[in-house]
Amino acid sequence: MSVVKLLCCLLFMYHVSDGRKIKENKAVDREQREVLKVKAPYISSSVFRMFAEGEDHCTLDPLQLHTLTSCGFNSSNPIIIITHGWSFDGVMESWVPRLATTLKRNLMDINVVITDWLSLAHAHYPTAAQSTRTVGKDIAHLLQSLQAHYQYPVRKVHLIGYSLGAHIAGFAGSYLEGSEKIGRITGLDPAGPLFEGMSPTDRLSPDDAEFVDAIHTFTQKHLGLSVGIKQAVAHYDFYPNGGEFQPGCELHSIYDHISQYGLLGFEQTVKCAHERSVHLFIDSVLNRDQQSVAYSCRDKRAFDKGVCLDCRRNRCNTLGYGIKKVRQGTSKRLYLNTRSQMPYKLYHYQFRIQFVNQILAIEPSLTISLTGTKEESGDVPIIVTGSISGNKTHTFLITLDRDLGELMLLKLTWERSALWRNMWNQVQNIIPWGGRERKPLLTVGKINVKAGESQERTPFCAMTNDGQHIEVSQDKLFVRCKDHKRKRSQRTHN
Repeated sequence: MSVVKLLCCLLFMYHVSDGRKIKENKAVDREQREVLKVKAPYISSSVFRMFAEGEDHCTLDPLQLHTLTSCGFNSSNPIIIITHGWSFDGVMESWVPRLATTLKRNLMDINVVITDWLSLAHAHYPTAAQSTRTVGKDIAHLLQSLQAHYQYPVRKVHLIGYSLGAHIAGFAGSYLEGSEKIGRITGLDPAGPLFEGMSPTDRLSPDDAEFVDAIHTFTQKHLGLSVGIKQAVAHYDFYPNGGEFQPGCELHSIYDHISQYGLLGFEQTVKCAHERSVHLFIDSVLNRDQQSVAYSCRDKRAFDKGVCLDCRRNRCNTLGYGIKKVRQGTSKRLYLNTRSQMPYKLYHYQFRIQFVNQILAIEPSLTISLTGTKEESGDVPIIVTGSISGNKTHTFLITLDRDLGELMLLKLTWERSALWRNMWNQVQNIIPWGGRERKPLLTVGKINVKAGESQERTPFCAMTNDGQHIEVSQDKLFVRCKDHKRKRSQRTHN
């Protein structure tokens, strides 16, 4: 375990060690709900600020809602409420104004509100976790006040909560009275400790809004705990890069963070993976021409094999603000790979390669290069899990940072390795070849490539007539099969 991870875990364990799981019986739950119905003035523990670019943010007074117009509130526009998480130092994190600014500038006709609950968040983690219900109740009261004074429909409300703030958003939805639900809740790496494994009523869940989505970016366990919750908590749960850890957040990246954030670079390295969920969401608003697509899959292992790039029946969706709001009967887990920097989008390609009549079981080192109508991929190594023998089709996942366009040419190379050279020499010593040296061959059958983003399938055939045999250190070229061109032309014509 790296020094940064160890320090982070020890610090987190210190705050969690005195905690106990949040459980609340029905009587207490009813009592908290009844508070919303009391006619006496409701005293909020949170501060709500209408965001305006610059330093002057207007504080909303739920008891004086008629003054909302002076804060620039427009009842015709949707509301996005941003809620931060646990605070170690009692200072609002820099991502909060950045997200608010991004939403305000790019979505234009929208009300952006920031929930400030630092007075409760700046405490031992278990105490802050218990306060999430209180803050959720504060948000629910604000929304009910808007309903009463402005006849504002809560279906136009989008709650965005980070870490503990995600569960706050869930509690806000569950405490809201009436038949109408909040329109959307987005959980940005919802907090794991004291919430993992809890019932839906004690955490963010799909029941808390008309549509709930969550982005999980730091579910890697240390000392039995993970910073972000691993279980599905939404209608669509996204797991970028498997959800456990994120590229660019390793210890050796601290120098990049220091050059970008100055003295705050060390802190940025510690919270990098957890906060990546926020920056992925910001990226989805800033780079709407490069939307990241994720694919439904049972787990990361299956996704890494490339068997899950299917968009039929809502099996894929867009990560972030532009998600397709399609409610399903059960939660969907979606996976994708991303870059380490913004824009985070990668293009996913599935390779299916059939190896024919392979007598000697080998584990070859293969390299693939693709040429499309827009770009070339360059050499991309592929990892063969297990040995190749008999007649078997292997599936691989390759991700690229650019769209190649319509695929036209494929180059396959069997790389020579010292291990293979030694093994082949041993085979030649054991088996006589009649005085003539024979080179080892791989015989390739069918090759199919599927682009995840376009869902286009392309079969490739050998470019020459000498069969599909590949020797060690030999480049073998394949072109789009002629039959595929004719079928594709017929589909287009029809």
